[in-house]
Amino acid sequence: MVERYRLSFTTGGLFLLEAPVVAEHYLTTQDWEQTRSHVRSGNVLQVRTAAASTRISKELIARLELLDVEELEVLIDSNLRDRAHLLWVAACRRYAFVRDFAREVLRENFLVLRRQLSAADYEAFVSAKALWHDELDELAPSTQRKLRQNLFRMLREAELVSEQLLIQPTVLTPQLALLLARRGVDEFLVFPASDQEIKRWLK
Repeated sequence: MVERYRLSFTTGGLFLLEAPVVAEHYLTTQDWEQTRSHVRSGNVLQVRTAAASTRISKELIARLELLDVEELEVLIDSNLRDRAHLLWVAACRRYAFVRDFAREVLRENFLVLRRQLSAADYEAFVSAKALWHDELDELAPSTQRKLRQNLFRMLREAELVSEQLLIQPTVLTPQLALLLARRGVDEFLVFPASDQEIKRWLK
């Protein structure tokens, strides 16, 4: 039985500005439930409606919960690029769909020197996965469009592709490479990087 894809990443991108605020509160309390309540009741994310605050905090915390304490500390203290890379990893841990796209389309295209990503790449990926994942066929066209737009937005925010969707080789800082290497090679396969580069990160 193939596990169904989670497909709730329709808004928000990587939450580059919001994530450190929420992570900081969690590191103070060490309690995700309390953090969730604080974020919603205090309108920490400064969104217009309670519904939007609930939706965004649920989405963001579901990703941040997949980062350990060391990763959350780096998320808060690092530069914008490291933060974006960490939040990309968190999104890939949360969403098998995003992870599979990163490995099978983004990185594969990079390795064979097909550097231009396109909507057609996305459509081909979805069509291939729909053979095993009925939930992809059940999506309304508007939802499908939102998923693609937000996935591409995350890729741009993580600087894995340019504004023109040209795939860009990943540059990880030694600190972040060391952090991710603890979990093994799989963590690096979501980045456009050569096998040689990944081996260097794992050392």
